[in-house]
Amino acid sequence: MKSMQHEKENRVPLYAVIDTNVLVSAFLKENSIPRFVVNYMYAGKIIPIYNEEIISEYFAVLSRPKFCFPKEAVNIAVNAIQKIGLKMDGVNVLDPMPDPKDIVFYAVTLSARKNFETYLITGNIKHFPMETFVVTPRQILDLLEKPI
Repeated sequence: MKSMQHEKENRVPLYAVIDTNVLVSAFLKENSIPRFVVNYMYAGKIIPIYNEEIISEYFAVLSRPKFCFPKEAVNIAVNAIQKIGLKMDGVNVLDPMPDPKDIVFYAVTLSARKNFETYLITGNIKHFPMETFVVTPRQILDLLEKPI
């Protein structure tokens, strides 16, 4: 009989669009749930979905002087997303959203969902329409860590 650990290791990766606030939180706090999400991404358990607009926002926000994140660390993280992730165009979003900059994350998630189950991971869940695929970092960890 397979062990639970072995089953977890053989689990199919989850596809997800990662909101910028998750990356910021991961950079700010080493032993945080957002950092564990990013670590799962590096380990191939989460396949990030992105487009050029998302990548541009990652660089712009993570490079803000107020954060003081090392430029090299920002480059490594964002380049890794591009290397291990899938680039997709978004769809038109008609839903009203509190922050227009969030629309691209939702649009790319909707586009990816046409091809495979995809989640939108965000620390600001109230900024998006209430959908089962819009999840917090804690919720995505629960999905990744639940027994098969």
